[in-house]
Amino acid sequence: MKFIVQILVNTVAIFLADYLVPGIIFEGDILTLFIAGLLLGLINFFIKPIAKLISAPLIVISLGLFIVVINIALLWLLEYFISELTIIGFWSYFWGVIIISFVNIFFNTGKKEKD
Repeated sequence: MKFIVQILVNTVAIFLADYLVPGIIFEGDILTLFIAGLLLGLINFFIKPIAKLISAPLIVISLGLFIVVINIALLWLLEYFISELTIIGFWSYFWGVIIISFVNIFFNTGKKEKD
C-alpha cells in the first residue's frame, strides 16, 4: 500500500513539475504519467541508494548539496526511459527536482505521523 501511495505522489509531482516549469514537457496520457510515477519510484528505490553510497564523500564535502546533482541525474534517467517526457536545460532539471522533492516531502510528512 505504501508503494502505491508513493507512485501516486510521484505521478502528482511529475504533473506539477510539467505544469509549473516551462522547460518540462510531458506529452503523454494519464496512464503514461502513472507509468512515469512508477518508474520514478523504482529508480528512487533501487538506484538512488547506490548513487548516494558511491558519492558519499562528495555529499559530505558539499554539505549535502550533491544530493541535488544525484536527483537531477535520476530525473535525466527517467526522461531517457519515458519518451513522452522532455526536459530542456539545466534549470528545468533543477526546478523539476525541487518541485518533485517538495511534493514528496509534503505528502510524506503526514504519512510518517501515522506510522
